[in-house]
Amino acid sequence: MDITGAWEIAARGAMLLGADGRLRPTIFAEMSALSVSSGAINLGQGFPDEDGPEEVLEAARRAISDGMNQYPPALGYPVLREAISAHQSRFYGLTPDPDREVLVTAGATEALAATILALVQPGDEVVTLEPFYDSYAAIIALSGARHRTVALRAPDFQPDHDDLRHAVNDRTRLILINNPHNPTGSVLPRETLELVVQLANQYDAIIVTDEVYEHLTFERKHIAVATLPGAWERTVTISSAGKTFSTTGWKVGWLTAPGELLQAILAIKQFLTYVNAAPFQPAIAVGLGLPDSFFHRIASVLQSKRDVLSAGLAKAGFAVSESHGSYFVVADAAPLGFVDAASLCRELPRLAGVVAVPISAFVSDENKGDYASLVRFAFCKRFEVLEQASKQLAGLSG
Repeated sequence: MDITGAWEIAARGAMLLGADGRLRPTIFAEMSALSVSSGAINLGQGFPDEDGPEEVLEAARRAISDGMNQYPPALGYPVLREAISAHQSRFYGLTPDPDREVLVTAGATEALAATILALVQPGDEVVTLEPFYDSYAAIIALSGARHRTVALRAPDFQPDHDDLRHAVNDRTRLILINNPHNPTGSVLPRETLELVVQLANQYDAIIVTDEVYEHLTFERKHIAVATLPGAWERTVTISSAGKTFSTTGWKVGWLTAPGELLQAILAIKQFLTYVNAAPFQPAIAVGLGLPDSFFHRIASVLQSKRDVLSAGLAKAGFAVSESHGSYFVVADAAPLGFVDAASLCRELPRLAGVVAVPISAFVSDENKGDYASLVRFAFCKRFEVLEQASKQLAGLSG
C-alpha cells in the first residue's frame, strides 16, 4: 500500500473525508474554531478551563529547572512507572511490575494506537461500543482490521448483552472498552464487564480498556477490568493524567499489561513518539501520589458541575440523559424541534452563543440516524461558565 492509500484508509476510518475525497477537519476542530470565531462558550471539546493541582504544576517547574529536559527512557522515567504501579495497587489491588508491565505514552491516544497496531493484523476484528471516541475507528482502519460495534442506546447507553455476544466471534482479536464512556457518560456495570471477560476467554481475544475517566465517576464505582477473574493475563489497561489532573496539554498517558503484550506494544510505540513529556513525567508521579481526599474532591466537584449543566439543559427543553462519569452529558434536541444535531451544533453559536458536538460525530455512517438528534455537552468548565451557558441555552425554548 502506498502512502496515499494508507492516508485514505485512516481518514475514512475517522470519518474525515468529505464526499469530494478531501480531508476535512475533525468535529472538535470545527466546533472549537466556531467558538473562537463567534465568541461562543465552548462546551464542545473536553478540556478544563482551570489548572490542575499546584503540587503537580510546581513539580513540573522544578523538573525543568533541575534539567529533566532530554529524552527519558523508552518505558518512561522509573519515578512515574513506579507511581503508576503504586496507583494500580492502591486503587485496584493490582501489582504490575514497573520494569516489565508499565509503559508511559504520549497520552492515551498513543497508547491506543500502539496497542491496536501491535496486536491486530489485517483481517482481524476489533469490537468497540458505539458511539466511540473518534480515533478508535481511524486506528482500526489503519491496522487493516474490521471494526464491529455494539450499540449503546439512549437514554441509559448500556449495551445489550445479546448484541455483545453476537459481535464477538472467532475472528475477534481485540475487545476495546471505554469505561467510563466518552461521549455518553455511561459507566458499565460489573455484569457487563464480566461478560466481556468471559467472551474474551471463550474466543481467545485481548481486552483493551480505555479508563482515562477512572477517577471521574458519579453514583457509580469504577471497576478496573483487569481486576476481574480471568482478565489480567489478557488485558491492556490504558489511562492518562490529562483528565484527572486538568493537564490535557501535557499528553502523559500510560498502559499496564502482561510483559509479553507490553513488549509487542513497545515495539510499535518506539516508532511513534519514541518518548515524550520528560519534565511532566515526575510531575504526574507527584499527582498520582496525592491523598485520597484529592481524588474524592475532583469527582465531587465535577458531579456538581454536571448537575448545573444538566439542570440548565433540561430547563432549556432538552431531554437529558444522566451522566455517571466522564466530562460529558448527552441531551436530545428533538423535544425542541431539532432532529438534526449536526445542523443544530453549527447554528448553536448564533442561536445561543454556545458550542457543542453532535453524537453522530462518534458513530459510523450507517448508524448516524439512530443518534441524529443527540448532542454532547462538556461540563468540565468553571461554574460561572456553566451557569452562563445555561442561561443562554434557555432561549432555545422561547
